[in-house]
Amino acid sequence: MNELGRTLCKRYFEEESFVKSDIESFNNFIEKRLQEIVDENKQIEPTIIPNNVDSYKIKLNKIGVDMPMLVEADGSTRPVFPCEARLRKITYAAAMHLNMSVHIDGTQREEFNAYIGNIPIMLKSKYCHLSKLNREEFIEHGEDPDDSGGYFIINGSEKVLVKVEDLAANKFLVTKSDTGPSPYIGKVFSESAAFRIPHTVEKMRDGVFYLTFTRVRRVPIVLVIKALGMTKDQDIMQMISSDIQYDDFLVNLYQFADITIQEDALDYLAKKTGITQPREVRLERMEQVIDRFLLPHLGTSKQDRMAKAYNLCKMIKKFQMVSAGEIPVDDKDHYSNKRLKMSGDLLTDLFRVNFNMLIKDMLYNFQRIVKRGKFPSLRVVIRDKLLTQRIYSSMATGSWVGGRKGISQRIQRLNFLETMSHLQRVVSPLSATQENFAARELHPTHLGRLCPIETPEGTNIGLKKNLSLMASVSQSVPDQDIIKVVRSMGLKEAK
Repeated sequence: MNELGRTLCKRYFEEESFVKSDIESFNNFIEKRLQEIVDENKQIEPTIIPNNVDSYKIKLNKIGVDMPMLVEADGSTRPVFPCEARLRKITYAAAMHLNMSVHIDGTQREEFNAYIGNIPIMLKSKYCHLSKLNREEFIEHGEDPDDSGGYFIINGSEKVLVKVEDLAANKFLVTKSDTGPSPYIGKVFSESAAFRIPHTVEKMRDGVFYLTFTRVRRVPIVLVIKALGMTKDQDIMQMISSDIQYDDFLVNLYQFADITIQEDALDYLAKKTGITQPREVRLERMEQVIDRFLLPHLGTSKQDRMAKAYNLCKMIKKFQMVSAGEIPVDDKDHYSNKRLKMSGDLLTDLFRVNFNMLIKDMLYNFQRIVKRGKFPSLRVVIRDKLLTQRIYSSMATGSWVGGRKGISQRIQRLNFLETMSHLQRVVSPLSATQENFAARELHPTHLGRLCPIETPEGTNIGLKKNLSLMASVSQSVPDQDIIKVVRSMGLKEAK
């Protein structure tokens, strides 16, 4: 390497960190994701309320996270630093406070900041005491000034959350199918908040397109589009393609030409799904299934139905283009079709599940006291230890939500390079016991993103990888920001 290259590399690592992306992800989790999860459960209504009350609502407002503090046996609190957490075998964590208010018969009666539990803090993140120290102060507090951070201290042990590689959500991919009646198969994982629902599009030998999602198995996609409100055949063909007419799709329209009303399409789907109640109930239940579980990333209200219909038409067009050889099949191993779940994303999944458990426990305690004829204050029904213990347990054992294992690992400190390698690790959710040759191979798109050399030998080869030294991972951007940019570039929205 020439002198200029050495200078550039040295300068880069003086200013940047190996774990910068992980720290940004954690900061984003604390600053934005926590509030988003709380907003998903903005208003709670207990099913059992006191007799003299017509309505009882609990509103969850703003959540806040403190800096890491230590509560001593005498009740006093003071800041705690990572070195002390390691020596005393405690967790380096900060308290979370949630502003809650109680509304009885439309009037606010109670408002307070409730302590709901502790959240482990990543070293050198914004909420870590080390983020504001200089080199001399690092040494004064017993820390290595050259330590990169990016890990957690749980019960005195240093734990790292390994990055998880997964297929990109909300992206429709068409691949060749080796099994089944359909020569090609289109898949999209629709992800929104707690939902991650796989959708499958198939074209059978009779030329009819079928859609599968949640409890709805292989229903004609034309009927789904009509059930969403796009009932005119001309509109469907126009939305699939305004310049090219795909004649082989006409068989779908001919087969269901007699269904021209939205309610009839909903009724057909309900019967096909196995809903056997009276017609009115059938329609209502089918509407709920379509609103909640069909492409939830586009929305879960009635207003979003037309957007879902447009997207289904575009999926059909892409499927047709791939089938006709106009465009190539999608490569699942191409890194543009992959996403990395960083520490912030993994903690979002963990916190969402456990926060919902806290709410259920709070409602159970409230309703149990109400059954005894008492009117409890909301303060006494919150068990703050529940959330703390469940989060600590997952981070200590590595057992994550969704049945995943080994997400949290004890950091390897045999030497500095091995520590850096562990902080950069990327794992695939694929099973190590299966062949999966294509997923294990080195792909051209790994260049500059993943290290082409560092991977274990044996069954895990190609499934456990490491980020390149200078690789950085960008954070997700809100959809509204992207829509704003493309509108300014001349995007015209369908009406």
